[in-house]
Amino acid sequence: MSKMIIAGSYGPSDPTRASMPFHVAKGAREAGYEVGIVLANDAPFLMKDTVCEAVLGVGMPPLKELFQFAVSNNVHVYI
Repeated sequence: MSKMIIAGSYGPSDPTRASMPFHVAKGAREAGYEVGIVLANDAPFLMKDTVCEAVLGVGMPPLKELFQFAVSNNVHVYI
C-alpha cells in the first residue's frame, strides 16, 4: 500500500483551508493510500470538539464528518 502524509497549518479562522487536509486524506484513503495528517501552527485547535463541530469549509463536508471518517479509517493525526 502506498503512503501519504498531508500537512495542515490553518485553523478555524479559515474553515475551507482548515478542512482541506482532512478532505484530501479522505479521498486518498478511499483510493487505497495509507494516510497521515500533520497539524501545525493554528491547525491543532481543530481537535477541540467545539471547534471541530463549528468548522464548515466551502464545497466539502463539515469538518466533523471528515474527522469522523479519519478516525473510522485509521488515518493518524499528528500534532
